[in-house]
Amino acid sequence: MANLPYDEKDISSIFNYSKQLVNKCLRDFAPNAEEHKGKGSLGQLVEELFFKYDLNSRQEADFAFVNAELKCTPLKKSAKEELLIKERLVCSMINYTADWDKPFEQSHFYKKCLIMLIMFYLHNPKVSKLDLQFLFAVLWKIPQKDLLIIRDDYEKIITKIRNGQAHTLSEGDTMYLGACRKGQKGESLMPQHNNEVGAPRRAWSLKTAYMRTVLDEVKKNNQEGAYCNYDFSKSKIEMMFSVRELKNKTVDEILLGRFKKYCGKTYQQICDMLKIEPSKSKSKYFIISNTIAGKGKVGNVNKSEEFLKSGLTMKTIRVKKTGSIKEAMSFENIDYQEVLDCEEWTDSRLYEIFTNRFLFVIFRETDNVLQLSDGKTEPEYKLEKVAFWTMPQEDLQVAQQYWNNIRQNILDNHIAPEYFWSAKKNQNFHVRPKAMIADDLTKNPHGGKVKKYCYWFNQKYVKNIIENEL
Repeated sequence: MANLPYDEKDISSIFNYSKQLVNKCLRDFAPNAEEHKGKGSLGQLVEELFFKYDLNSRQEADFAFVNAELKCTPLKKSAKEELLIKERLVCSMINYTADWDKPFEQSHFYKKCLIMLIMFYLHNPKVSKLDLQFLFAVLWKIPQKDLLIIRDDYEKIITKIRNGQAHTLSEGDTMYLGACRKGQKGESLMPQHNNEVGAPRRAWSLKTAYMRTVLDEVKKNNQEGAYCNYDFSKSKIEMMFSVRELKNKTVDEILLGRFKKYCGKTYQQICDMLKIEPSKSKSKYFIISNTIAGKGKVGNVNKSEEFLKSGLTMKTIRVKKTGSIKEAMSFENIDYQEVLDCEEWTDSRLYEIFTNRFLFVIFRETDNVLQLSDGKTEPEYKLEKVAFWTMPQEDLQVAQQYWNNIRQNILDNHIAPEYFWSAKKNQNFHVRPKAMIADDLTKNPHGGKVKKYCYWFNQKYVKNIIENEL
């Protein structure tokens, strides 16, 4: 351990030394080194060849003197050459039989990942790990407000483990901290606490959405590929909740509490309570829901710091007097290049979208007529219910088939509605353009231009969620 090229007891020294790896690869520092085999070996190589740790001489895989964890995580390039997060950041394996009674502050995640030295590198499966290019060195201390949300996430996961429900864990259960699947289907199940039924292997992880906001912060503020963050409060991203609120309540409690007094009220009544004029916009019900959720201080709650980090999405749903849904539910445009490049369903953007949590704000049609300022009228809806929802595992299996269909058709250059799932097939999901982008074109990975298509929930699927799951 002697003669290290940095002071292992000084975190600033470690961080400054890490900058030397930016825009370089390990072979630049160890031209005669041999590559380790197996998963996770890149981090080991960085520790051994760059930071000069003797891996056999210590128990910890991090910088023990400063309680900082080294993490190497990949980035990928979009069709537009934009750097993107490739995957969630896996922190450590969950031990169902040992972790169930550990308080958050005594957890492996808290002890090891409160401060992380994150080395972002460019993913390239065609080259040796020794030749992978490192792009950013980031010293990241999880902000206080994030920790409050992560603590709540941890408690939700641990409660399931404590109650013998580890086999029911889902990444959609939580905001920032996830319990992600590790290993392939068919592998032996792990023993769990308080239940003879085994559970799939899972690991503590920071979700892809959370890591995306870290990368965005790095892109905006890095200097020569390096960034150090100890205070996220200076971010320009709008924030939904204060530290004071989060110390006393969970995110779920805060959001549901904000809607509580408006439940049962019509659109006009809510406008009166908020002292605003009724909107002529077709998205007026989302606008007023956004005003309530963000307390009138957030332009779009789905772009707030907390929603972006967690992947939480607010959706408004209007139910007609007949019980049918006013319209199907749309999501983002399909990134054809992303689908083409992604070989595994669980690594896909669609998997991330569908496994995140949703905040459904449900309005039901009344007998009233809403009078608009331009003299037009339309049926009026009242706020009936606000609830969180996560896609069940059996529906995710259908979603995988949906994604497989999309990917195969993109691989075959069949990017047209007659090849994709349609709403008429009643398979929960379909593909079609949004009205406003019906004529918009985007790059075809095979060359030329093609129409933009979106991911959609079928109307019947949305109706089933409302009637049977909320």
